[in-house]
Amino acid sequence: MEQRNNVTEFVLLGLTQSIQGRKILFVMFLFIYIVTMVGNLLIVLTVVVSPILDTPMYFFLGCLSFMDAIYSTTVTPNMIIDLLYGRKTISFQACMTQLFIWHFFGGADIFLLVVMAYDRYVAICKPLHYLTIMNKRVCVLLLLLTWTGGFLHGVFHPLFVYNLPFCGPNVIDHFMCDMYPLLKLACTDTQVTAIIVLTNDGAICVIIFSLLLFSYGVILRSLKNRGQVGRRKALSTCGSQITVVVLFFVPCIFMYIRPPSTLSVDKSLTLFYSIITPMLNPLIYTLRNGEMKNAMKKLWTTKRK
Repeated sequence: MEQRNNVTEFVLLGLTQSIQGRKILFVMFLFIYIVTMVGNLLIVLTVVVSPILDTPMYFFLGCLSFMDAIYSTTVTPNMIIDLLYGRKTISFQACMTQLFIWHFFGGADIFLLVVMAYDRYVAICKPLHYLTIMNKRVCVLLLLLTWTGGFLHGVFHPLFVYNLPFCGPNVIDHFMCDMYPLLKLACTDTQVTAIIVLTNDGAICVIIFSLLLFSYGVILRSLKNRGQVGRRKALSTCGSQITVVVLFFVPCIFMYIRPPSTLSVDKSLTLFYSIITPMLNPLIYTLRNGEMKNAMKKLWTTKRK
């Protein structure tokens, strides 16, 4: 691919130019990042170590937590550092790398949520065949498919941006590299590229979100014939997953289903589903899950001994 531009770096304006505001945001997002990493890695460690969590559901939950930790790391540490300096430059190549990794793990997260919904469907609607259908080989294959889907989704974005001519200015009113701010800086007509991005990202968000809501609707409907204990346990598990789905997809849909443009609210939406949601996921899954809480208590007790 031949790169045709005279821009070698971009300037990220970040969240605010206020010195006092940057200090407050630095402390706040440093705390959020620490909580995110501790919470997600604790779930990964608990799933790996605890024998009572050796089931497909917790295997996928551990994978989701691992992906969330990396997904947040793609953006948050750089943003925290930028808050200290106020004005941060990022090279063109680093910008393309961040764009790829961010969409790679974001896409993998989306496809993994579909896999987790399918796992719950089999567990609740076909309980007698659950372990046969969701054997280890199938689980690994489904995980590989999520990574493959995430890779294809991630590589799509820098491929379209890399060959665009950037003649200047090179200032991005954002805290990271994303498609719409970059398309705005290109010194050529990017309408076709923007429509392709809208079709890709918007379609993925809307179709998968609708599919997930339909699948959970089928699952919840099937609970009518369950006993009270089984219904309560299934509702707790599905309720956690539905909450995560809504928190991730609603901002994502607003970002990518509208006409291609940059709005002032975009930074807040990106913050929510790339930084806040990965922090909330461990809390959502552990607070409503007795097995996970008991496994964490046993892990903590063993470590203290």
